[in-house]
Amino acid sequence: MFERVLIANRGEIACRVIRTCRRLGLHTIAVYSEADANAQHVRLADEAWPIGGPRPTESYLRGDAILDVARKSGAQAIHPGYGFLSENTAFARACTDAGIAFIGPRPESIDAMGSKAAAKALMEKHDVPLVPGYHGEDQSNDVLAEQARRTGFPLMIKAAAGGGGKGMRIVRSEKEFADALASAQREAASAFGDTRVILERYVEHPRHIEFQVFGDTHGNVIHLNERECSAQRRYQKVLEETPSPFLDSTRRAAMGAAAVAAAKAVNYVGAGTVEFIVGQDGEFFFMEMNTRLQVEHPVTEETLGLDLVEWQLRIAAGEALPLAQDQIHARGHAIEVRLYAEDPDQNFLPGSGKLLKLRLPAPSRHVRIDGGVIEGDTVTIFYDPMIAKLIVWDQDRPQAQQRLRDALMASEIVGPKSNIAFLERLSRHPVVVEGRIDTGYLDRHLAEFLAGDAAPSARVLFAAAVSALMDEEQAVVARSIRGTDPNSPWARADAWRIGHAGKRIVALSLQGQRYEIEAYGHDGDYRLRHGEDSADVRGARRDDATLSARFDGESVRVPVRVDAARITVHDADGNRHTFERAPAFAWQSKESGGGNQVVAPMPGRIVLVKANAGDTVEEGQELLVMEAMKMELALKAPRAGTIASIGAAQGDFVEADAILVRFAD
Repeated sequence: MFERVLIANRGEIACRVIRTCRRLGLHTIAVYSEADANAQHVRLADEAWPIGGPRPTESYLRGDAILDVARKSGAQAIHPGYGFLSENTAFARACTDAGIAFIGPRPESIDAMGSKAAAKALMEKHDVPLVPGYHGEDQSNDVLAEQARRTGFPLMIKAAAGGGGKGMRIVRSEKEFADALASAQREAASAFGDTRVILERYVEHPRHIEFQVFGDTHGNVIHLNERECSAQRRYQKVLEETPSPFLDSTRRAAMGAAAVAAAKAVNYVGAGTVEFIVGQDGEFFFMEMNTRLQVEHPVTEETLGLDLVEWQLRIAAGEALPLAQDQIHARGHAIEVRLYAEDPDQNFLPGSGKLLKLRLPAPSRHVRIDGGVIEGDTVTIFYDPMIAKLIVWDQDRPQAQQRLRDALMASEIVGPKSNIAFLERLSRHPVVVEGRIDTGYLDRHLAEFLAGDAAPSARVLFAAAVSALMDEEQAVVARSIRGTDPNSPWARADAWRIGHAGKRIVALSLQGQRYEIEAYGHDGDYRLRHGEDSADVRGARRDDATLSARFDGESVRVPVRVDAARITVHDADGNRHTFERAPAFAWQSKESGGGNQVVAPMPGRIVLVKANAGDTVEEGQELLVMEAMKMELALKAPRAGTIASIGAAQGDFVEADAILVRFAD
């Protein structure tokens, strides 16, 4: 086994690899960019070295700088994690040439599977089922258009060198093909430096099921069962689980055998994932192979009781696979979701900023947290905005689903906006609960998973008001105990005064809407009114996570979290409502954004300008395309009108809030 391992990555996966290395007694070496000088992976490693500027091309994608650190630090092996250089053939070969073990597959295997087109041609020779389509070398627009007609519509355009949903477009008619192809090629060039694409028949309502495979240098290859990843948005996985609720034992065995055949076709060594698209009739087709460890590998670990990073290390050191195929036995059910700094109600706009509060459930046999940041850290604009992976396990799928719901309810992120509320709605949706979701469902029915503009129920509003009242009373009592006369009746937060009815106003704000609740009473007994709604509350008691009380004689228990700035209440359906506290007698509404300009929502690069000064445009018309945090954002006209000026050109890097388009008055 190695003694010194360099981790050529950052964030959650770097921390994950460091934990296993530490358990095995291995010395860990981290690398970091200027933006990550105070990052958790830097603090966790035994030593850490700077490698360049904040952008990936200036640091984590610099194989030369990483190898230089490996040589200087005496590293015997490099673990690339996932993303960055994990599937870079040149880097894997450079490691080998430098006498440093690359903890991953052979360069030839990465090459064979790195191109979707070449991989499909290879799979065809080894009788692995393929979706009809085109994966040829001729990439001229005329040939691609002709092959699209032959394949038939709907079809999928995919970046040949791609992954992670980049450079992928669904085309439903011939007239859409040219624009979709140009967009996919543009995104592929930006993400992979390669404009080549493949075409595939689009399988309607497909499921995405992948198999974890492992090979060693002694010729052994096995699979470690499947992961269902059908809950996706824009080809990005949102929820992963194992075992798949769709597969039976016969189909599982057939797909597992195909996955092993695919890995053997390239003499595979180490951890890999063979991904299949599965029709509603159960017919499955090879989609691609990821020659690295996957983000969702923890669900496999939780059901098998294995550490796949340890397997990677041992296999890279020349050991044989620890288990044979007939020794792989799964137990229970595991589910993973990813907590992101993003705003689902703004088309999942990636966020950045300081994590003012990061509250996650305590790890246990049933809950696992794989994170790369802690409270007080900053989510930067330069990398993927994932905060943590939340993994749950239990004896069966219904129990695991309840573990997930409970874990999400116990999670709270303050600072950049997060997708927690979105994941809570996802975890309770019938298509997820019943295991019926397909890869396109979220994109087709996204509104079902978003908060929208619905007002909170009176019960939710009153629960928040009671929590605010009790918190205020407790704070006043605490202050009075420290004062000169702790028994003074004037030190009570009950609003009672001589000749006064004791009315208090509780002011709360939700999604920009102000709510004023009239309140009478104290010490857990209140009369509340808001508009036409009222409630008589008796016997209210609150701890860190719940409020219990009798509302108009009905005893209820409501999940509630309170701090100095906000109150979070979960309703009976599990929906999250986070109220901001507001001054009782001071209010200024937010100014609505004017419709005379388009601003950059975050720092990024302009990849396409689709309008000119003097153009007359319609509301919602796409004006620019911006690339930020690994995704393309379409910037659209806020209203119909005439464009006065364009403030950026193709290729420009712009800062957040930069004015990109001005409209004539």
